Amino acid sequence: MAGTAGAARDRHVPVLRDRCVDLLAPALTGGGVTVDATLGMGGHAEAVLDRCPQARLVGIDRDPQALDLAARRLDRFRDRVDLVHAGFDELPAVLARLGLRRVDAVLFDLGVSSLQLDEAARGFAYAVDAPLDMRMDPSSAGPTAADVLNGCSTAELTRVLRDYGEERFARRIAEAVVREREDSPFITSARLVDLVRACVPAAARRTGGHPAKRTFQALRIAVNRELEAVELAVPAAVSALEVGGRIAVLAYHSLEDRIVKRALTAGARSSTPAGLPVELPEHAPYLRLLTRGAETPSEEEVAVNPRAASARLRAAERTRHTDSTPTSGGEAP
Repeated sequence: MAGTAGAARDRHVPVLRDRCVDLLAPALTGGGVTVDATLGMGGHAEAVLDRCPQARLVGIDRDPQALDLAARRLDRFRDRVDLVHAGFDELPAVLARLGLRRVDAVLFDLGVSSLQLDEAARGFAYAVDAPLDMRMDPSSAGPTAADVLNGCSTAELTRVLRDYGEERFARRIAEAVVREREDSPFITSARLVDLVRACVPAAARRTGGHPAKRTFQALRIAVNRELEAVELAVPAAVSALEVGGRIAVLAYHSLEDRIVKRALTAGARSSTPAGLPVELPEHAPYLRLLTRGAETPSEEEVAVNPRAASARLRAAERTRHTDSTPTSGGEAP
């Protein structure tokens, strides 16, 4: 078991680990409950449990393989850990099943995990030929990346590539996919990589990394409904926080970060109507921002872990409870 835990540590370098723990630990000084809503291989969770010896942890992940590795890594804390197979957008239901109305800290480390990228058979990486799956929970009955490629219309596929991948040549790639799939459906990644490379002009291929990077990102987000999940999960996490509780969110591209920023800054703003001479208590902010904008990894961290390069960290503290219904950009109860 120790060997497996060591293997998880070798495979996974938690992004901004110490900074995340620094932000969350003040809410856990007397114990309390923290939720790692994207447990992965347990790197952040392990650091929190080490720093906060009285804290209880709820670890959530939709990937059964990740949960198994994290369980072995966190075995020495087994009396303080509950691991749950679920998506992070199921946070309210998970807490209800565990009999928890409020928690003291929540962490999200969004996007694809190192485990998923490194497992060639999962189809997340464009560097190796593999089945076009990309489901973060391979046991789910949801659509695969191949289903999206082979089933979407040109217009819908263009929208997916443009909106989720910010791909400039979305229409060109979508038209080529629809044309090519008439001969045979897309099954593995190498054929898609070759098609995208052919669609992206040579001048554009010289900058911005691998030409298929944005297409693979877009398909992964569509398959796992990642942005919809973030829209639901961040306000739900804020709603679950005790007063004094803290939330920290790591995002890796502008679409995720925009949703997180909107949810946290909305809570840190007064909702007092214009012209009202005084701020009533019910209009006061219910969050206090703990980061100045989005924090980024140091050059030293990126040198050790290149996957950290695009990370953006935002955090906030709950300052009061409210009675309103949560929304993706508004007030939380």
